[in-house]
Amino acid sequence: MAAPTRSIGSLTVSFGLVAIPAKLFTANQSSGGSVSFNLLHKTCGSRLRQQYLCQKEGVVVERDEMVKGYEFAKDQYVRFNPEEIKALDEVGTHAVEISEFVPIESIDPVYFDKTYYLAPDKGAAKPYSLLVAALKQSGRCGVGHWAARGKGYLVILRPIGDVLAMQQLHYAADVRRASEVEVPKPEVKPAELKLAQQLIDQQTNEKFDPDSYKDELRGRIEAAIQKKVEEGQEITMAEPAPAGEGKVIDLMEALRASLEKKGRTAAQSESLGGRKAPKRVEESAKVVRKAGKR
Repeated sequence: MAAPTRSIGSLTVSFGLVAIPAKLFTANQSSGGSVSFNLLHKTCGSRLRQQYLCQKEGVVVERDEMVKGYEFAKDQYVRFNPEEIKALDEVGTHAVEISEFVPIESIDPVYFDKTYYLAPDKGAAKPYSLLVAALKQSGRCGVGHWAARGKGYLVILRPIGDVLAMQQLHYAADVRRASEVEVPKPEVKPAELKLAQQLIDQQTNEKFDPDSYKDELRGRIEAAIQKKVEEGQEITMAEPAPAGEGKVIDLMEALRASLEKKGRTAAQSESLGGRKAPKRVEESAKVVRKAGKR
């Protein structure tokens, strides 16, 4: 992992009587910054400025004439001035106090939000390494609270290699339960399940490699921007492919076709490289052939 180059702040991690001063780094970044577009006047190309209009009077309202309000009923608001809002903000403590330790697998990834890396500050290398080692050995993560930028965050501390990561979590009230989504439950036949499992086995790797996936949309946008900047050419976009007609597919046929495609790919690799196809590919091909004879 490439070490972050600039700390964005500092905090103290505490558990029991142990206090660990740490430096805070962002874990996520966009290479070259995110791609965003500005609104321009079509006729002269000048940048447009956003304005706020009063719905009642139809006039432009400047910022020094604005106040914030909360709509507690239809078209009814209670007002808050900046001092009142500031008084409600969470007071930043620059500290994370671990309240409990739980198994990392007990936290569903749906709760994960933003991630930070922590590095030991001066004189804190030993307790920092101790906490990382203890968490790795126990298979647990620390749960705590962090206040910053006027807000309070639920966080966990977990080891990633030899680095301590601080992961913001969504509160339970902010996460919809999967049970709220209505899903039909048709019968899954054993033969269908067996074919689906074989297809999964053929496409299984030992671990996830994020470097093998690239943001293709971002690449197309950046290439188009670069072309316009350097060559001054207009970009002609291809017509979108026609949408499908919602054709109902046969599940077993789709699974068999997928397995047959994988089997052909494996056979081609064997003929080119002179290597024997993996055993599970051969077994899957046999199953497909038998299923086709029925």
